[in-house]
Amino acid sequence: MTGFILSIAQGILQLAIFAIIISAVLSWLVAFNVINLRSQFVYGVVRFLDAVTRPILRPFQRFIPPLGGVDISPIIAILVLSAAQTYLLPWLARPLFNLIG
Repeated sequence: MTGFILSIAQGILQLAIFAIIISAVLSWLVAFNVINLRSQFVYGVVRFLDAVTRPILRPFQRFIPPLGGVDISPIIAILVLSAAQTYLLPWLARPLFNLIG
């Protein structure tokens, strides 16, 4: 049971990392007029990714100002999520196994 919970948690963290990367790439493509937000599909994808990544990125954006007009909060968020996935989840595995079995 513990392995299942840890697998789900790792999957959620990995999906969050992918969503942040895709959202950042799409924002660059929109900024350089490579893709157009007038397309219903593109607009829907951008809105969905914004809704998913905004709660993750907002705490980082409060403390990290844009440097030269470039928002580096996605990079910091990816580093924190990767560290949580690599170090925090295995550290929580033992107490979770003792609690659940």
